[in-house]
Amino acid sequence: MRSKTLVTSIVLTGFVVLYLVLLAGRAVELLRTGEMVPVALGVGVLLLPLLGVWVLVTTWRFGLRVQRLATRLSEEGGLPDTSELPRRPSGRVDRDAADAWFADRKTELDADPDDWRGWYRIAQAYDLAGDRRRARDAMRTAVTLEERGPRRGSVGGPDGESAQRR
Repeated sequence: MRSKTLVTSIVLTGFVVLYLVLLAGRAVELLRTGEMVPVALGVGVLLLPLLGVWVLVTTWRFGLRVQRLATRLSEEGGLPDTSELPRRPSGRVDRDAADAWFADRKTELDADPDDWRGWYRIAQAYDLAGDRRRARDAMRTAVTLEERGPRRGSVGGPDGESAQRR
């Protein structure tokens, strides 16, 4: 992760944590009233910081895992360079160029669908095309495949389960 991005992420996380603490404080104030309606509202408000903490933790975990994959792919020399793709005045990659780049990544992925590297690259292709939902889904697949480790042929692991059933 670049230093500027990391600092920005930490600062924004700090603001969110501060907000969640203040929100939890309001919830506690409502709970202390002892009256039925404010207590019920306080319980509901208290759930929001808990949900916020869960979102922060899962987002940071995912980001760190993706960064680990990017670092590993870069060290292997397999991190794709998109700097040469033509761009619109807004800075976004030209649609036709993004589609062509996506087609190349899709062919690469189809050749080896169990390799996390292909899923990482297809996630980047989806991102270039502006499809953030599919990019996140593909990146989750890349993280899962990388954490699972390399396949050992078609026989599978020690239990003899075939790679097709995994």
